[in-house]
Parts: sequence; structure tokens; C-alpha cells
Amino acid sequence: MQVKSICMVGLGYIGLPTACKFAQSGIHVTGMDTNPRVIDQLTKGEVHIYEPGLRELVNEVVAAGSLSISPSVVDADVFIIAVPTPFHEDKTADMQYVESAAASIVPHLKQGNLVILESTSPPMTTVNIVKPILERSGLKAGHDFHLAYSPERVLPGKILTELVDNARVIGGIDQASAEAGKDLYQHFVKGEIILTDATTAEMVKLMENTSRDINIAIANEFCRLADRFGVDIWEAITIANRHPRVNILRPGIGVGGHCISVDPYYLTHKAQEVGHHPDVILAGRRTNDGMGQYVANEVIRLMVRNGINPVRARVLVLGLTFKENCPDLRNTRVTDIIDELRSYSVEVEVHDPWVSPAQARHEYGISPVAEPAPGSYDAVILAVAHREFVAMGAEGVRALCRPGAVVFDVKRVLPRGCADDCL
Repeated sequence: MQVKSICMVGLGYIGLPTACKFAQSGIHVTGMDTNPRVIDQLTKGEVHIYEPGLRELVNEVVAAGSLSISPSVVDADVFIIAVPTPFHEDKTADMQYVESAAASIVPHLKQGNLVILESTSPPMTTVNIVKPILERSGLKAGHDFHLAYSPERVLPGKILTELVDNARVIGGIDQASAEAGKDLYQHFVKGEIILTDATTAEMVKLMENTSRDINIAIANEFCRLADRFGVDIWEAITIANRHPRVNILRPGIGVGGHCISVDPYYLTHKAQEVGHHPDVILAGRRTNDGMGQYVANEVIRLMVRNGINPVRARVLVLGLTFKENCPDLRNTRVTDIIDELRSYSVEVEVHDPWVSPAQARHEYGISPVAEPAPGSYDAVILAVAHREFVAMGAEGVRALCRPGAVVFDVKRVLPRGCADDCL
């Protein structure tokens, strides 16, 4: 199909970069978002999310007239839904944003259009939720318009590169819809484009991130076992990985961000609906979600061992984001460490040069300190391996400590032997 215009519904971490890539390829794109702050910032040439190179690209395509910003859906040849898919407190998927986005397209849907859902969703979302909503228009999916699912598969910090180079999965409700999706994404995707059906594509996305979650969970399980056996887990993993068919990941404080820590629940939710209890997946989630509490309790144990009363202790946590060298706070597990320490009446300070203090206060009620006070802490936890903390080295970290203080190096940033403990 020939595409002259696209309406991108949702201008978040995926919608905005994808809109820019299509605009850069020569298609006119209208980026739509219901958040007035997002619209206001983008119309001023500012970007509301952090991604290297994104601000420059947004300004380039806006100046060229190939990207327009709108608070409402407009007529187009293609509609792409890229809205959030959070979950409820009971871990079931909250599909209200997808439903609302699909409904907003209905008045603009015309014969020959293509609609693509990019939002990470439980299996059957495209056929059981999006399709019936769109057919309220009186048009029939697969006959009057094309409908497909194509998930993002990119890493924050490398989105603009991976959107282009990574393989792309496109699942259509029929073959013609999948082929129409392939024709569209070929405008900028250089990686392989793989066609399948919509439900398979939905499950593929969830399988990818769930398998990573489970692999991280087993590394964390090994870490906790190694601690009990007096084994250096990092050395053990290095040796085990010399086996040609073994690739154990690095342990950590769990899994944050909006993908790996969330996507397994979309799969378990649907599994339970069809009468299957996903024991392995849920066990992995429990293991990863418990790592922050485990780190905090290890720090308490080490302080007590060193004769430090936790009730009067002052602890510095270095890092708050969910990954290194990025300001993204979504679902960070560092807060689990902080909450557990505070349950012992520990005074906790947080320092993270990548974080917006206002955002940290708004989302987690945490006010990071601009500069930690030297010689003031009974324990220092290196929770995130930001380059600034790596550059501090053992001497810089120890300069923050009181005599007898504990240094807990979560990601083994410091040379071996320089910390009291690590994962």
C-alpha cells in the first residue's frame, strides 16, 4: 500500500522515536498525545523523555514539516497505537489506554487504512480488544482495512539505532495485513522483517522479555546460594560460562524498567484465564522482586557484624535509576532497598547525578542529595553502575565512609576485595 500520512497515537518512549523515524523517511507524521505537558514541550522544541539524539531528531523533522504535533487523532493512511499498558495492583493488565486509543481512531477510519498496535499487550489483544472496537466504524478488519501487531524490541539508550537495525516482527490478522505492515516498516527498518499472525507476535514479545526475566532470576538465585556457601558468585559464573552451552547472566537487585519487570505478568494473566498456572514465570518474578530486600538485609547484617547499631546508622545509596547511565526511574528496584532499610529506622540518603530531583520526589517521595558528605556514612551501597560511580573507585567510595563502615557493591563496580560484600 502507498502511505503518505501516519497518525502516531502516543508519544512516549516508543511512539515519539518511531514517529521521528517515519517522518525522517519522507512520510508526513502527526504525533498525537492526550497529555497537555507533552504537547506543550514538543511544540516548544523540547523533549519530555531522555534518549540520546532524540531531541535533535525531533527538531529536525519538525523544522522540515514532516512531523506535526496534535492533541487529537487526525485522518491518515496509517494509525499506529503506542500507548502505555500498565497493570493493576493484582498484576492483571490495564488495557484502558489501548481501548481508548482504538476508540479515538474509529471516527477517522477509512477504507484501505492500516492500523498497527505497538503497545506491549497480552495475547489476543489485537483480535479480541482492538479489532472489535475498530469495527464499530462499520468497516470490517481484513476486508475494509488492515490490522496488525508489531512490538518494539529496543533498549533504552539505543532506541534510535535499534529501531532501524533490529529484526522486526509483524503479526497481521491476515496475510494481507502482515504484508501491509511490512511495506510500511520497510521505509526505515534495515533489520529482517518477520511476518506471522497477530497473537503469535504478541506472545513472541512477551516470551522474549519473560525469558530474560527468568534468566536473571536464576543468576540471582545462584547469588544467594553462593553467599550461603561462601562462594564468590562472580568467579563461579565466569567459570560456568566457559561451558559452550552455558550463559549465566550477572546478578543484580532485580529487574526494573517498563519491559522485563512487567511483561511476564501480561503472560501469566492470560495463562490463568485459560486455566494454566505458570509456576516457573511467577517464581522468577518473586525471586527478582525480592532482591532489593535481600541486599538491604545483608547490609544490616554486615553493619551489626561491624558493631554498628542500624537504628542510629546513616546509609548512602548510590544510584536510583533502573539501569546505569540513564535517568529512567520506571519501576526501579532501588526503592526496595531504601524501603527495607527504613523499616529498620535507618537514615537513608540517595545520590544519583542522572536523576531529576523533582521527578524522584514526585514518583517515589525521595529527595536525592546533590553531594554526599565525606566521612559521614555507616554504609555505602553502590546500587547502580553509573559511570560517575565507577570513576570514584575504591578510594572515592571509602572517603564517604565513617570508620568501620560497610561498602556493599551490588554490581562489583569496585575491584575485587575493595568492598565488604557484593552480589
